[in-house]
Amino acid sequence: MKESFDPIEPRDMRFDFDDVPIDWHNGSKSVSLFFGALAVCFPVGERFFVKSVKAYRDQIKDPRLVADVNAFCQQEGHHGREHERYNDMMRRQGMPVDAVERRAAWLIGLTQKLSALRQLAATAALEHFTAMLGVLVLQDPDSMKGAHPTMAALWRWHSAEENEHKAVAFDVYQAVGGKTFMRSAVMFTVTITFWLQTVLAFLSFMHAAGILFSPKEHLTLARYLFAGQGGLQSITRPYFRYYAPRFHPNEIDSRPLFEEWRAALN
Repeated sequence: MKESFDPIEPRDMRFDFDDVPIDWHNGSKSVSLFFGALAVCFPVGERFFVKSVKAYRDQIKDPRLVADVNAFCQQEGHHGREHERYNDMMRRQGMPVDAVERRAAWLIGLTQKLSALRQLAATAALEHFTAMLGVLVLQDPDSMKGAHPTMAALWRWHSAEENEHKAVAFDVYQAVGGKTFMRSAVMFTVTITFWLQTVLAFLSFMHAAGILFSPKEHLTLARYLFAGQGGLQSITRPYFRYYAPRFHPNEIDSRPLFEEWRAALN
């Protein structure tokens, strides 16, 4: 296992979305709306994450993990607040945010009918996804090339902190007796749900923007997502490592990327 992160630091970052255009990512609506499709469910998702982790806080014996849980909850609270404002921006731009949020809330409602341990496993799985996607943003200097400064800063901050706290839900799951079979089965289900929700949100945003059938926009997005060594396909290996019985999130050493971001922040 790689060295863990230092004690997690909640950073109360705030962003001004007033002058952000719909094509904020280098003039591409499709790339911008893909990020929006990823982000639109973060507020409802992060509230679920916090609730599922806090449900086990009193059972944790390790003081360091208790401190990490508290910091995790603070970070996710900050993320949720800023992404609520991100969603408000998309509403002003004519995106059907409310419909997408209702579907996400329905899915979360179904998940909350499961046992508390399965809910925690779902949180650990989704935290693995956000950390992997965050690495893509942090490791490629061109990932935010030409992006509006506010949005570039938002996504780098969120990506960095998702990697900083990526092991918290997993460690809580392990500490309360969670087993490999359950977390693997839940990850399989979460994978289908995550990408289905993201694709449906993206298509609805593209339709609202009037570019659903634009070959140029789809080609631009495909090039952004899959060109080069750091494309979306590069998460395949770290994704499947999650299913290994001895897996731990800190095996995937994203600390240098986090440290680089933190140094630039200061």
